[in-house]
Amino acid sequence: MSTELGPTNEEADGSGAKNGTEREQEALHAILTALRQLDDSQRQRIVEAVLVFYGLRSTRTVSAAHETQPVHGTPSRSHKAYAPSFTEDRTPSPKEFLLLKAPKSDVERISCLAYYITHYRNIPHFKTPDLVSLNTEAAQPRFADPSNSTKHAVTGGYLTSAPAGQKQLSAAGEQFVLALPDREAARQAMEVGRRKKRKGRGVKQSLIRDEAGTHE
Repeated sequence: MSTELGPTNEEADGSGAKNGTEREQEALHAILTALRQLDDSQRQRIVEAVLVFYGLRSTRTVSAAHETQPVHGTPSRSHKAYAPSFTEDRTPSPKEFLLLKAPKSDVERISCLAYYITHYRNIPHFKTPDLVSLNTEAAQPRFADPSNSTKHAVTGGYLTSAPAGQKQLSAAGEQFVLALPDREAARQAMEVGRRKKRKGRGVKQSLIRDEAGTHE
């Protein structure tokens, strides 16, 4: 007796389903949690198996090469060797990136957008309208007050000032976004970043006091 896997009735007609984005986030979280326990080769096999099962297009393309030449006195036989090609662009879209990181607040979303525009658009210095435009491209909810969200991202240590009134991703903010969607790791990354910032500020103030004392 064989058992075939297939979509349930709810999956087929979409009834009783949660919001599509919520379902995607839950599925992604479950997948990442499961894959975290495996090594790279095991992860690769699982991902490829899922793609094959659902008939999805893999980012790996297969090409033929090296056809053997016939040996003298024997029938000609050709053997094709297959190798993966990684020429396809794997850069995530803004929507995919935000889905992966799953920010829980406007400040976190601002930070994720800042990371994306810095590392995937090569724009290290930006203004709030740049992030708002990227937010729209990512099909995210509109910010109630984007300028205020950016301001809180600065005071929270996720962003910092840049030339010409622009903003840039802080070192702590970068580590925070990198750690997402693991919220505990992200929280710890921000705590470490803030401690370093406070320590650096304390050292600077101490040097200023010492310098002032030498002139008395």
